[in-house]
Amino acid sequence: MRPIVAIIGRPNVGKSTLINRLCQSREAIVHDQPGVTRDRTYQEGFWRDRNFKVVDTGGLVFDDDSEFLPEIREQAKLALTEASLALLLVDGQQGITAADESIAEWLRPYPCQVLLAVNKCESPEQGLSMAAEFWKLGLGEPFPVSAIHGVGTGELLDRVISLLPPKEKDVDEEDPIELAIVGRPNVGKSSLLNAICGEERSIVSSVRGTTRDTIDTRINSHGKIWKLVDTAGIRRRRSVNYGPEFFGINRSLKAINRSDICVLVIDALDGVTEQDQRLAGRIEQSGRACVVVVNKWDAVEKDSHTMALMEKELRSKLYFLDWAEMLFTSALTHQRVDSIFALAILAVEQHRKRITTSVVNEVIQDALSWRSPPTSRGGRQGRLYYGTQVAIRPPSFTLFVNDPKLFGDTYRRYIERQLREGVGFEGTPIKLFWRGKQKRDAERDLAKQQNDISS
Repeated sequence: MRPIVAIIGRPNVGKSTLINRLCQSREAIVHDQPGVTRDRTYQEGFWRDRNFKVVDTGGLVFDDDSEFLPEIREQAKLALTEASLALLLVDGQQGITAADESIAEWLRPYPCQVLLAVNKCESPEQGLSMAAEFWKLGLGEPFPVSAIHGVGTGELLDRVISLLPPKEKDVDEEDPIELAIVGRPNVGKSSLLNAICGEERSIVSSVRGTTRDTIDTRINSHGKIWKLVDTAGIRRRRSVNYGPEFFGINRSLKAINRSDICVLVIDALDGVTEQDQRLAGRIEQSGRACVVVVNKWDAVEKDSHTMALMEKELRSKLYFLDWAEMLFTSALTHQRVDSIFALAILAVEQHRKRITTSVVNEVIQDALSWRSPPTSRGGRQGRLYYGTQVAIRPPSFTLFVNDPKLFGDTYRRYIERQLREGVGFEGTPIKLFWRGKQKRDAERDLAKQQNDISS
């Protein structure tokens, strides 16, 4: 485990800006509005020869218990319990406030070391005098920095790594499987993440838009290392105003694109909505493996036929993902939550699956024997010469034909279905590229490939 540095402070002192600066990223949402960050979010940091993690926390307020503030304090406590170092960030332009003094006092019982950084000190000369005031907090030397411009951050990082535990020998670790939990607001994504992790990893509320950042969590399960990504609920674009929600949704869409597999969460009470269909289409177009999780199954009145009937109805609307496995769960009662990993492993294996050209052509020949390619009105018949797999993630195939225009959508879907029935590919989309080729050239290429395989 890499040492963890927890960034602590009151609202709007620049914690997320500092994290983006220290980690050389733009992952943390930065907006001129208090309370943008709510959950604790992690990023990878590196300085000189040290790797470490930096955890961003929400702004701490102790004299107010309004919406989300108690949950934000709880998330900060969890961050401190696992941190090797707490970095208290204050605002040099405002000077010491009662809130800063309260946070400094609150930090004292925790076993981790505390480092004090004074933000918004853009001028190196004035920064030292601005920072000097914060000696009164009794937390040692204050470091003047500017998170926006980077002033003083190198010196701060030098001090950070000097306070971290001794460096352990690096151990080669397999790349984690990145699993993105996506869906509309209030379908139970954060509850599902908490159920999987067995802890309050993400704030859960009935208020729409509670989750804003993408929340990364690493766990070991079923013999694999997973990077779970809880995302902000994705609403229709016209319903979203520019601000924290807009940035959160953009990060959610990026999480889909970079993931190995998506868990699309559907509300069992609402069924499939138009926005669910859009998300399903986005997952399919991005070429991601997928498991469809129907959450809140405990709240549905059911008998022995309810699950089969509902699955049939849901699949009729989620036709983009007819290849994805569907699981009925309850994040509240943990019903079938652990089964998500078994289906995810299968889907990821199929997403990375590669088959030989000879197997591809056996399936194609079998498909042709059952159903010949269509004939145009002018009497021209489609000819499918051979096919080969050209990529994985998702599995992609090039099919050589006499004229791609002779193969309509119906026959193309038939060939895809035959590939799935003959070889598998459960839980992953597959892509077919139809390329025109003269018959003589196609036969020569096929013979060459067959000779290469036999030799």
